[in-house]
Amino acid sequence: MMSEIQVHTIARQMLEKHGFAAIAQAAQEAQACESRGEAEEAKEWRHIADAMKIMKGPHQS
Repeated sequence: MMSEIQVHTIARQMLEKHGFAAIAQAAQEAQACESRGEAEEAKEWRHIADAMKIMKGPHQS
């Protein structure tokens, strides 16, 4: 299991490299892991996606 610091580091790096498309990419990775039966890895990818959503900030209307 990744530490919170590792999760946020990966999330920040993915956002810097891919922009907000990184959130969708992390969600796809989570689904791929689940389809392979890798529940713990899927949980980590969802945690990374959640961290990116927090970094992105709230939606503005």
